[in-house]
Amino acid sequence: MAGAANNSAKPNITTRWDVMGVLRNIIAGIPARQVIRAGRCLGTFAYLVDGRHRSIVKTNLKFTYPQWPRETVHHLAGQVFQNLGATLLNILQVNCFTRRQILDSVKIRGEANLRKAFQYPGGAILISGHLGNWEMGILFCSCYMEQPMVLVARPIALGLLDRWLYRFRTRFGTVIIDKKDALPHLKQALRQGAVVGLMIDQEPKHKDGADVDFMGNTVSTTPAAALLARRYKVPVLPTYCVREKDGGLTLVIEPPLKLQKTADIRADLQANTQTMTWAIEKAVRAYPDQWFWFHKRWKKHHPHLYKDLRARQRRRAKKRAALSSPP
Repeated sequence: MAGAANNSAKPNITTRWDVMGVLRNIIAGIPARQVIRAGRCLGTFAYLVDGRHRSIVKTNLKFTYPQWPRETVHHLAGQVFQNLGATLLNILQVNCFTRRQILDSVKIRGEANLRKAFQYPGGAILISGHLGNWEMGILFCSCYMEQPMVLVARPIALGLLDRWLYRFRTRFGTVIIDKKDALPHLKQALRQGAVVGLMIDQEPKHKDGADVDFMGNTVSTTPAAALLARRYKVPVLPTYCVREKDGGLTLVIEPPLKLQKTADIRADLQANTQTMTWAIEKAVRAYPDQWFWFHKRWKKHHPHLYKDLRARQRRRAKKRAALSSPP
């Protein structure tokens, strides 16, 4: 009887996996235009109900483009939300893609630059930002070159989502390094000749960021890419995966940047971090509706821009004053 019970359980497990396989195939087979259209509808809904992030996006746009009329800012803010919605649904679909489907869904511009990056014996650094479908760009590079990349990423507070995203990013061999204390691991990766991917368009949490110009205003940016490039003599290539007007994705690999190298290391790190930041800015200005304007990118030098940040600073100041005052 026990043997009969075990035999009856096996078809159920097999059937369950068959159903999952069929479901994945159905999701993967949805036309890209339908996914993009649904994602833009999702983004429009989020724009209407998410007042907090809508305010951040508009604040950043008005600060960056003060000459724009109010209608232009509102219109672009809506497009930013639509692009994010399209990217999120696209990522969910890509999770069901095979390697071949990933390769077929992305065009590449700068193929020779990408191949050279993976052929450098000492490794290379690909810098990028949260532009277009940045997650797809990472997957495509690993699939196209059939070699794993090393990517630095900050864990997401929601554990379930973080685990899902980790599996998504690593399914074709990409190695993920926690952004916290990543430098020793990055040094080891470059010593082994790996291609390292760094996102350099966010405010670093540590106090060692370099102050550079971005979109016409001062920001703090990690100098890690400049430091590693100088230390290990590796090329740095700007890379981004953008959505074209027809909804298709194009991975752009720029030629290696011309970096400064003199006897003054500190000056070189400052100049080269600026060069890399301007490379990201060039892409953002070309595709302003596809950048992740949800970051409080200018909070260090311009905290007055963000109302909730100002309120938090006032609460902290009151708390410090209360603690320092005599009982």
